[in-house]
Amino acid sequence: MSGNQNYINHVALVLDASSSMSHLRSKVIEVADQQIAYLARRSGELDQETRVTVYVFSDKVECVVYDKDVLRMPSLKQLYRVGGMTALLAATLKSQRELAQTAQLYGDHSFLTFVLTDGQENASHRGPDAPAKDPRKLVEAVAGMIETQEDNWTLAVLVPDQMGKREAMRCGFPKDNIAIWDATSTQGLEEAGQVIRAATEKFMVGRAQGIRGSRAVFSTGGDAVNKDTIKAAGLTPAKPSEYELIPVTRDAGIRDWVIESGHTYRTGGAFYQLSKSEKIQARKQIAVLEKKTDRVFTGPEARALLGLPDAEVRIKPDHNDDFTVFVQSTSVNRKLVANTRLLLMI
Repeated sequence: MSGNQNYINHVALVLDASSSMSHLRSKVIEVADQQIAYLARRSGELDQETRVTVYVFSDKVECVVYDKDVLRMPSLKQLYRVGGMTALLAATLKSQRELAQTAQLYGDHSFLTFVLTDGQENASHRGPDAPAKDPRKLVEAVAGMIETQEDNWTLAVLVPDQMGKREAMRCGFPKDNIAIWDATSTQGLEEAGQVIRAATEKFMVGRAQGIRGSRAVFSTGGDAVNKDTIKAAGLTPAKPSEYELIPVTRDAGIRDWVIESGHTYRTGGAFYQLSKSEKIQARKQIAVLEKKTDRVFTGPEARALLGLPDAEVRIKPDHNDDFTVFVQSTSVNRKLVANTRLLLMI
């Protein structure tokens, strides 16, 4: 592909507007508007063209913005109205089928869709947008559509609970493109917005490296962090003389453990192993360890590899046979977990 390739991103938000979303209406608008502002800024910084499409769905599915330049997007204030049931599958099908009709001439086009819902499918088999009257046929239609999407398509969904996740998997959504959000509070929606932003960051940075689509937008597992994505992100290993790996044999405070191991504690020099869901602040550095060789990759690109935007965001450790993620600690009493490792930059 030539160096002056024109990258064109088609980003779609497919938003649940059923009655149960009414207590979150103003927050949905705020989060969507923030996402659009973020897309506009990153498009400029990465020199990528981004076009935005917005669908809202309740009993029926409505496209309120179609493939509009992100720099000219209006606020969703006038466009997002709530009321009715949840035609989730009809919305997924309609959005993907209509976007598939978008011209993809002259440029490297890629499609990224986020579906956000707070409930279960209950209306797609009736109403004007019903692709099929039989609910089972609907599931088959969605699964078949996802299965046959080209490699430059990424379809992700945010659901409210484990049941929603199981349903989404039954409909063919890739496991690592499904995230659970807390649909009961504005805080939960705020965090969902951060998850979407992190996934978008990973997508846009990956685009410039030639990655056209992903089946692991919400993952730190092997699909997201591997030899190929590390190389694509431009990460190089640190010199072995620049760091030390220290086993953690019991729960302990980070400074105490560093000193106990015979080292001097320097704020920001110690990295803990990501072993549970954590909020990662905007300035925290990330390091990635290759398990087989104990090589460590670090630098600003490591944040981009995990899709961490320049804002606080929550990430979780997913199963990865080959790599471990470490997070910089700036606190002296961060609790280290037994049977993990501590990375000390010397």
